[in-house]
Amino acid sequence: MKKSLIAITCMGLMLSTGALMGQDKGKGKGKAAPAGDAAKGKELFEANCGVCHNADSEERKMGPGLKGVSKHAKLANDAPVNDANITKFVNEGGNGMPPFADLLTGAEKANILAYLKSL
Repeated sequence: MKKSLIAITCMGLMLSTGALMGQDKGKGKGKAAPAGDAAKGKELFEANCGVCHNADSEERKMGPGLKGVSKHAKLANDAPVNDANITKFVNEGGNGMPPFADLLTGAEKANILAYLKSL
């Protein structure tokens, strides 16, 4: 009986530890988004965004040119420019832009965001 109780307790600890280890730590309130890599973001931008957006000018392609976008007051959807709103726009799309929520990982979006800030 005592061995069974110890075995059940150990199993419970292992399962709860596994559940905690598998949690996405970036989703909690007050947690900072992962820092992005602008160099990787440039590659991702060219592969996913460059077809419709200029990175080196504000001139419109299919979508608006994004040079200096982080210094603008508002995005194309009239939302204030900040990390959360840019990420939301990338995820949900809008104004003719397709959503990228399921096409890019969180790390890839962080890299693109870092690149956009460097423009």
